Amino acid sequence: MHVAMLIGALTKGGAERVLVNLAADLTEKGHEVTMVTQYKKENEYPLPDGVKRVISDITEEEITGSRIVNFGRRFGKLRMIWKTERPDVILSFIGKNNMMAILTSRFLHIPVAVSVRAEPALEYYNGWMRFMARHLFASADGVILQTRQCFSFFPEKVQKKAVILKNPINKAFFRQPYRGEREKTIVAVGRVDENKNHELLIRAFAGIAGEFPDYSLKIYGEGDQKERLQHLIHELLLEKQAFMMGATSDVAGVIERARLFVLPSNSEGAPNTLIEAMLLGLTVISTDCPCGGPAELIEDGKNGYLIPVGNIQKLQEKMQYLLNHLQIADEIGENAAKAAAIFKPEVVYGEWENYLYSLTKMGK
Repeated sequence: MHVAMLIGALTKGGAERVLVNLAADLTEKGHEVTMVTQYKKENEYPLPDGVKRVISDITEEEITGSRIVNFGRRFGKLRMIWKTERPDVILSFIGKNNMMAILTSRFLHIPVAVSVRAEPALEYYNGWMRFMARHLFASADGVILQTRQCFSFFPEKVQKKAVILKNPINKAFFRQPYRGEREKTIVAVGRVDENKNHELLIRAFAGIAGEFPDYSLKIYGEGDQKERLQHLIHELLLEKQAFMMGATSDVAGVIERARLFVLPSNSEGAPNTLIEAMLLGLTVISTDCPCGGPAELIEDGKNGYLIPVGNIQKLQEKMQYLLNHLQIADEIGENAAKAAAIFKPEVVYGEWENYLYSLTKMGK
């Protein structure tokens, strides 16, 4: 089948990584994949060989002083892409892309699946967008959600079309968990923005850094909060223990020997980074954030720990406890690897492939 994937860009975030992982697997299996993005930016995930890239935004020469005219031109260009490429199914990710996928493909007899990758009330953050999502999604052929909590955002007519599909994880994370002595590091991975709330982790670490002077905190990722967090590290006198590492193309390699992994987010869908850390056998701590993704992965105290969103003291206490009880930390990491085994590639990628294939029959 020919799958067209629609997203804003391929900058390094969880949703983008899912699409690239899925594109790679489908291509390996002999399917045709066209990646349609509005923009092309720096520091993007590289596309696998064989995946076609199409940019849907209008050129500088086509931009006018009228927002209405510009929207009309963007709409027309995306619709022309569908007419030209003639995919068997369109898979769209995130926010307004989902609405555009449905609207621009009307009457072209191309099935559309839209995927909500975060807490719906945040992904559709104003009244107009929420109204459109709740009603327009009923026109989609498929709706992919992250957790059971997400269903309550939508009316019954959308819920009936909705499914939960697990995130396709990069196969590099399916390796034997590290068994040697772990490095004295606490790690976090993700876009460095306000929602990921790395400030919570830095402040919690500041409370235990003196007790554990041999330990360091390493945060991997890029984003608009990086400079502010660097200043915070300086203010808290943590320059010798806390580091903003920037982006990495080898997440598995740089975190697999770490002692603790922390996800301090305010909200998440089904967080890739948490799944990946669990697969590697790391001891994980996560906020129990909406829309419930971490809570569906972690059985508190058995394969990880959940803390309230924004609670510095609870995070500090859990890190302190685990660093003082390394044997318990190791046992929790082993349990994490076992629990995350449900994300085995042959199962998860197969579910996505079968689901998309089932939608292609609707266009015939």
